[in-house]
Parts: sequence; C-alpha cells; structure tokens
Amino acid sequence: MDEVGHLWWQAIEGTLVLFFAGGVIALVLGFIVGAMRVSPVPIARAVGTVYVNWIRNTPLTLVMFFFAFCIPILLGQRINAIMLATIALGVYTATYIAETIRSGVNTVPVGQAEAARALGLGFGQVMSLVILPQAFRSVVPPMMSVLIALLKNTTVAAGFSVLNLGSVTAYLSEHRTASADNIFQAMVTGENQLLTLLLIAVIFVVLVLLLAWLQRVLERKWKVER
Repeated sequence: MDEVGHLWWQAIEGTLVLFFAGGVIALVLGFIVGAMRVSPVPIARAVGTVYVNWIRNTPLTLVMFFFAFCIPILLGQRINAIMLATIALGVYTATYIAETIRSGVNTVPVGQAEAARALGLGFGQVMSLVILPQAFRSVVPPMMSVLIALLKNTTVAAGFSVLNLGSVTAYLSEHRTASADNIFQAMVTGENQLLTLLLIAVIFVVLVLLLAWLQRVLERKWKVER
C-alpha cells in the first residue's frame, strides 16, 4: 500500500509540475506573442501570426512527439522527459494565451492608445501602462478556460513516459500485487480500473474547482464598479 500511495503522490506531483511549469512558459511566451500580434511593426505581426497558426493548427500529440523524440536527436543528448513535455505544453498553450490577450486588447478603445502615443509613450509603455491593465479585466474568464484546458492536456504526456494522473492506471496495473478488500482500496490500488478512473476524475474536478475559485477572486479584484 505504501508503494501504491507513493505512486499516486508521484502521479499528482507530475500533473502539478506539468501544469504550473507549462503554465508559466505559456503565460510568458503567450504575452510576448500576443504583443507581437497587435504590434505596429509588420514583421512582428507576421511572425506572431505564423507562430499561432502553425502551432495551434498542429495536434498537441504531434507537438509532444516532436519535443520528446526530435529535440534530443537535434541536440545530440538525452533530456529529461518531463522537461520536454513541460516545454511542449507551454509552447502549445502559448498560442491560446496569445489569442486571448489579443482579443482582450481589442476590447480597449483605440483612442486610449492614440492618446497615450500622443503623450510620447512608446509601444511597450502603451501596452504595459494603458492597454494591458484594462484588457486583463476582460481576459480573466477565457484565460482561466485556457489554463483548465492545459490542466487536462497534461494527460497527453502519459503517452511519452511521463508519470502523471493520465498514466496512473497503467502504472498501477504493473504494480498490482494484492487483492483489494474494500472499494476505496480497490480505487487506490487499481484493482478496479473503472473505480480508479473515477478517483482520477474526482482529483481533476477538485483541481478545476480551485482554478474556478481563483477566477472568481480575480474577477472581483478587477471588477469595474458601475
């Protein structure tokens, strides 16, 4: 039971690492690409558009496959599987973050950007001081939807030897050694795969509820009084 409990903990830890580390990469890269998509510089807009359309239109499994198998060959060295899966998730999710940022920026009246530029502010100052603070209010719900999708997409990494909640049933079937004498033990030890999948679903629902709570907190914080 201790070995099975350790396996469950490692699976939850793997999911959280993929989500938080992949989320940081996606947010940083997504903000950069989102800014490029609304930049007044044509080449920046073109690069941002190509990145979004190319990566977003590619299935996540193929993006994960490229990082898991092609990157080590291109670099000529072995790389930790969870690191490659995390980067793949971040690169893929960044496209949706960028589009969310772009849609939020488009909700800010153009006149405010023109007024800021008339005061002598550069593009970076206009974005960081005028546009993005207002855009954040409208992007919180879609941004949380993207992060919830990222959380669920972590299960794709199970196909690339990364231990997480998506692969726990396969690992439990390999480590199963004794018969369970009650329903909870059957769920934890994987004696009944249907019950094990139910327990995994419950864990994901709890994690999503935490993100929904964070969304409500952010919406109340940035709510515009009418």
